[in-house]
Amino acid sequence: MTTAIRWQQRFQNYQSSLRVLRQACTQTEYSDLERAGLIQLFEVTFELGWKTLKDLLNHGGYDVKSPREVLKQAFADSLVADGEGWILALDGRNKFAHIYNEGIAKAAVAEITGRYLAMLVALETTLAARLRPHA
Repeated sequence: MTTAIRWQQRFQNYQSSLRVLRQACTQTEYSDLERAGLIQLFEVTFELGWKTLKDLLNHGGYDVKSPREVLKQAFADSLVADGEGWILALDGRNKFAHIYNEGIAKAAVAEITGRYLAMLVALETTLAARLRPHA
């Protein structure tokens, strides 16, 4: 599989995950189970996002491997506008994945709905624009 096709296929998965995350973020109140589900969905969407960026950057000739390297290069190439936010989201994703308590979960939902969702949507817009000329 070529790297061009790879990033495009991963992008389709990203869009599907993001669609569900957007829907989940429309609620104003969450049960413990819904909070846990929203956090997990964010983790999956974030993972697909940085891996899509990695595939696109590799296709462009960059040799980036780690999420942090990918996000820094994506910011340098204007693929993401909020570089600091993406790094915070990476750190948050790592924190959310290893610790669960109600306070952290509520803070995570606030971060996801308040900042991270907008970044993920902006990435979708940017990548969709890259895809259009090749369609």
